[in-house]
Amino acid sequence: MQPDQTVDLTNCDREPIHIPGSVQPHGCLIACDARAGQVLRHSRNTAEMLGLSGEINGVPLESLIGYEATHTLRNAVASLKDGGRPALLTGFTLPTGRFDIAIHIYKATVIIEFEPAATAQPLQLARTLIGRIAELAEIDLLMRQSARLVRGMLGYDRVMIYQFEHDGSGKVIAEAKRGDLESFLGQYFPASDIPQQARILYLQNTIRIVGDSNGFRVPIHPQFDGSGEALDLSFAHLRSVSPIHCEYLRNMGVGASMSVSIILDGKLWGLIACHHYSPHVLPMPQRVAAEMFGEFFSLHLNSLMQKRRLETAGRARASIDRFLRLASHHSDMRDVMRDHLADFGKLIECDGIGLWMDGSFTALGSVPPASAIPALAALMDGLAGNQIFATHSLTQRMPQAVAFRDKAAGVLAVPLTQTHRDYLFFFRKELVRTLNWAGNPDKSYETGPLGDRLTPRKSFAIWKETVDLQAQPWNDADREIAEVTRTALVEIGLHHSELMAEERSRADVRQRMLNEELNHRVKNILALIKSLVGQPVGDGRTLQDYVASLQGRIQALAFAHDQVVRGDGGGMLRELLEAELTPYGHSANTIQLVGPAVSLDSRAFSVMALVLHELATNAAKYGALSSAGGRLTVEWQITEAGECRIAWREAGGPSVRPPTRVGFGSALIDRSIPYDLGGRSTVTYAPTGVEGDFLLPARHVALAEPRAKAVKGVIASAPVIADPLDPALRILLVEDQMLIAMDVEGMLADLGLENVLTAASVEDALIKLSSFNPDVAVLDVNLGDGTSIAVAKELSRRSVPFLFATGYGNSAPIPEGLAAAPIIRKPYDRDQLIGALTTILAPVEG
Repeated sequence: MQPDQTVDLTNCDREPIHIPGSVQPHGCLIACDARAGQVLRHSRNTAEMLGLSGEINGVPLESLIGYEATHTLRNAVASLKDGGRPALLTGFTLPTGRFDIAIHIYKATVIIEFEPAATAQPLQLARTLIGRIAELAEIDLLMRQSARLVRGMLGYDRVMIYQFEHDGSGKVIAEAKRGDLESFLGQYFPASDIPQQARILYLQNTIRIVGDSNGFRVPIHPQFDGSGEALDLSFAHLRSVSPIHCEYLRNMGVGASMSVSIILDGKLWGLIACHHYSPHVLPMPQRVAAEMFGEFFSLHLNSLMQKRRLETAGRARASIDRFLRLASHHSDMRDVMRDHLADFGKLIECDGIGLWMDGSFTALGSVPPASAIPALAALMDGLAGNQIFATHSLTQRMPQAVAFRDKAAGVLAVPLTQTHRDYLFFFRKELVRTLNWAGNPDKSYETGPLGDRLTPRKSFAIWKETVDLQAQPWNDADREIAEVTRTALVEIGLHHSELMAEERSRADVRQRMLNEELNHRVKNILALIKSLVGQPVGDGRTLQDYVASLQGRIQALAFAHDQVVRGDGGGMLRELLEAELTPYGHSANTIQLVGPAVSLDSRAFSVMALVLHELATNAAKYGALSSAGGRLTVEWQITEAGECRIAWREAGGPSVRPPTRVGFGSALIDRSIPYDLGGRSTVTYAPTGVEGDFLLPARHVALAEPRAKAVKGVIASAPVIADPLDPALRILLVEDQMLIAMDVEGMLADLGLENVLTAASVEDALIKLSSFNPDVAVLDVNLGDGTSIAVAKELSRRSVPFLFATGYGNSAPIPEGLAAAPIIRKPYDRDQLIGALTTILAPVEG
């Protein structure tokens, strides 16, 4: 290496550390030909350590160490394969002493390493270490206990469990140390601290020691053979250490080290890294025990990680199964997901979770601002498709993400549907923002000739620079759980889509049936109205009388239709009687209703609406309700056969005489029930009052839960309009049907109220209100595609009284703030309209 060349740990990637041309001084090395016959090379300390004299290279091995020793070594070589693990001979006796020997073959060369024999028993030590961790079932506990055991058994000042990240950087995840040393626990170091050359050798040779970081090296003679190649020491225990690495250790104050490889599924997962703060050579038997422990540790760790992965996946699947069962009972998956977002956050380790559905964002924890999510979702549309997408560096894909780097630096996106771009996002914060140097901040490190780059604090700083704008990466387990989640949620989405499609199909069928039924009913109503209109005007009746009768009958039909709709296909007999008789319940006469709660089907309700309307009108014109002191009693009951008997009894009115001719009203009373319902109808014109007996067949009636007490009651008196309305009243009429608007205008004009301004829509009404200040308003609730609520709110703001008109009965969409306004039913009845206007104007005029 040239003196002016910049040197740091990255140079080790280019340095041929497997052919250093030297060994560490605590042992010696001899390289022979493939038969372990002739010596080809040796380390310069071989003669001294083995007590030899004279030439070594070119001499038969048995001339140096004896025939028996050579024979034993050749037998060991016979069981080896090229590039395989060394054979170990501990406590081996040579003529000059006892040695621990490692022998292996590499590239057709037999390499024999000699170290002074130690007294330790490797099997017993390995059994002790392995026995202490064999029953540990938690990974974190395995890490802590292993660091403590290795330190206690091997005597190093510091033992660390060092895990590699996806990018080659490393993290200290467990540590056992001397009390006066600063801690490296939790610290990260850049990938260059352990270069690629070294990582390859850690896979080939699972144990590596540095006896003295001062780096004294014993040369191999000759360094190059006749073909110019150096001796490859990849599998040698004594291989000398890179000067750069030695300086790194010295800068940390470390005098000696040992590393045991942790290999999972053929990949270097991490290291058991041992540091000593003075020179320390671990004897071969103890290294063998450490190597055996490292292999068992790797196997046990792998099994625990597999177990944890299975448990995590099991919990995730159980959680998703619970969600599936829950979602199956809800029609809206979106609401369910929003309500259970926190449960999804527990599936994968994350700092925040967000749900992007239908253009809205729901989130928990540390997440980007909502304003950034549309751009993120658009990015995922292009990158993810229908698959999960994960990145630990969002800024690489989305540069504007630097603005929220402290909230989310990494994202895992899970598509929720096959077509719509909805996502479940898992977020992780920027990694370096959650870390601090764990050691003594005042600790100073030696800086060697290669610079301050080779100190732990500087390494940590460089690591922070290399992982800037990055989060903890998403691992395979995270992706697996995300994929399971995606599959489950897409399945839910498809299931709900199928249900929605099925429901839409059923709704279409229902709609067609409703349309056909509506068409049928409308035709029937139109035909009925046509028959009502087509009845000739009787002798002696004015056109005004005819129109009034026709209006009353149509109003009765409208009420019946409204009750049928609100009553889910029918209505209550008592409510029908009360509606028809209420206008005639003055204090001068009495109306009594007696009977149980009976419901009528839609056909019977419509028929009885016309019959009771005719009876009530006749009673008010000619019978008991036409004079003071008149009384009307209506009683009904259900027979044993389920039929409904209704008795109409008038008394106290003018003397009654039978009609001289049968008009339309009389015919309707006599014939409607037998003809339309298959029942019976009998009307007797007794001098004391009209008596009617009606029988409704059982198929049209039923006992029902009473909406009010089914007992005899008296209908309250209807309000009496005492004073006419002021002809100068300014009235706003909002009605979208021209003919109906003209009809209402005519009703009001008949009473002298001609200052009426009509609007056909909300927009038209609000424009006209800018120049017209009404005294009162009549508002049709439903106007085409909208309602008149906006107009009502403007009138309320101006303190202008108003009433609503609707064909929807009590189901009209009136907000609570406007619920006090009166509601009249359509079609309009003149007396009802004028009475309602009088009521709402009374406080103002008063």
